[in-house]
Amino acid sequence: MAKQDTKQAEERLENVESALSKTELWIENNQKTLWIILIALLVAAFAIYGITNYKKKRNETAKNLSYPQEINFETQAAQAVDFASYYMENENYATALNGDGEKVGFLDIVNDYGSTKAGKLAAYYAGLCYLKQGDYNNAIEYLKKYTNDDKVLAAMALGLIGDCYLELGDQQNAVSYYEKACKKNPNDFNTPMFLTKLGMTYEIMGNNAKALETYQTLKKEYPLSNEAFEINKNIAYLEAKMK
Repeated sequence: MAKQDTKQAEERLENVESALSKTELWIENNQKTLWIILIALLVAAFAIYGITNYKKKRNETAKNLSYPQEINFETQAAQAVDFASYYMENENYATALNGDGEKVGFLDIVNDYGSTKAGKLAAYYAGLCYLKQGDYNNAIEYLKKYTNDDKVLAAMALGLIGDCYLELGDQQNAVSYYEKACKKNPNDFNTPMFLTKLGMTYEIMGNNAKALETYQTLKKEYPLSNEAFEINKNIAYLEAKMK
């Protein structure tokens, strides 16, 4: 039995040695082909790595180039608005709108930086300057360009458009914009003011019922506002008139 096992082991060893010899012989005969395949794989691996690295660096470079320009663009707009605002605050509305020959005014800021927050704010200020000058049509045009969603200024822009329409004798549009102003971000600062203007416009139109309803809404929803304290006489007058 032992002799048989020994013989089988020797046969397996011979088979293994034979297989190894054939493999070595195949490798030796195909050595050049194997080197070509290995080199091709290495080149492909390095190419993939290089392309990936290149794309990553290119994206980072693009980001680093565009981001400062964007910041700079917004900063330039904000600085221009600050300059023009100085003239507006000093009631020099023409210079605030058109600039002083060296620095631009609100109109150029809207044209050059209209896509920025500062550029949109310049549109609001331009509309306000035109309103102060009594140029109501231009005021409406620029106030409508103000699209920032600031809680106070967004409603103010709508209310000022209502003022312009009222000055132009267009009471229906004035009512429409006063209503929009009252519904846009309601707050204790300007909503009571526009409710008062809305009610007064209804009175001018002869719609006393709507005027009374508006004044009562003001008193109910904003009881601590200055407008609510002053509106009592309007309410009393309309109630007496409608009896």
